[in-house]
Amino acid sequence: MLQKFNERNRDLQVNVNGTLVHRDQAGVSPFDSVVQGGDAVWEGLRVYEGRVFRLIEHLDRLRSSALALAFAQIPSHQDLITEITRTLQANAMFDGVHIRLTLTRGVKLTSGMDPRLNTAGPTLIVLAEHKTPVYDKGGIRLATSSWRRPAPDVLDPNVHHNNLINSILAKIEANHAGVDDALMLDGRGFVAETNATHVFVVQGGRVLTSTTAACPEGITRAVVLELCQELEIPCRECNFSLTEVYRADEMFCTGTMGELAPVTEVDGRVIGDGQTGPVTSRLSSAFAALTAREGTVVVEAPSAVP
Repeated sequence: MLQKFNERNRDLQVNVNGTLVHRDQAGVSPFDSVVQGGDAVWEGLRVYEGRVFRLIEHLDRLRSSALALAFAQIPSHQDLITEITRTLQANAMFDGVHIRLTLTRGVKLTSGMDPRLNTAGPTLIVLAEHKTPVYDKGGIRLATSSWRRPAPDVLDPNVHHNNLINSILAKIEANHAGVDDALMLDGRGFVAETNATHVFVVQGGRVLTSTTAACPEGITRAVVLELCQELEIPCRECNFSLTEVYRADEMFCTGTMGELAPVTEVDGRVIGDGQTGPVTSRLSSAFAALTAREGTVVVEAPSAVP
């Protein structure tokens, strides 16, 4: 899976600390904490017909992560929503949009990791792109990575931070293996997530997903668990190994970037019958219905051209 350039994004206006500038001129200081040490938190948001799905949950997670990293200043939800709206309006965006929202600790007076060196901050970056869900809804292929997801005593996954090297290393392995993404295990050998998404397996109509001991508290993940309850589909958050993956009837991954996407192959083994399974289809349809009617309005529909 390799994302392709969308020509509609050639002249994007990027929002850096409230200033909108062409993508080719946008930038942050070399003294910014995100440059110095990946000291930042982020969220991925998706816009459906002017609405951001589960926006408040995303902003709550951003704030929670910033608090965990002891940011001295954190913008209010309303301030963040204002900048999101301004960015979408500047780009005449309404639907089929993905937003990367980044909040860094800010700018340092000299290079170094010590947060006491930060004299200005935080830095807010709102990057909105025309981008449909990136995964093939016909099914994706995974390979298990040799890189493990860290436990909370190493780097807590519930801090949604910009330190993504662990996932990037796993993605490099997936690229070399010729598959779409990497399946990552925790330090004990249980399934954690992929390099970019949460994972679910289906066995005998029952849905299983990993605990958050080694994967983030996913927003889409939480929605799928809610849908399972509403649709009376048995589901559990638990530890499970590759054995459960290999013998699963179905498997799918979830995330804001790609919504729900079936997994049809792992480590060269076909999952189920190699097709999108009935439980995955049912949950995907329910998710699509939910995003079609829910969300926080952040931008109005463009005016009709006379």
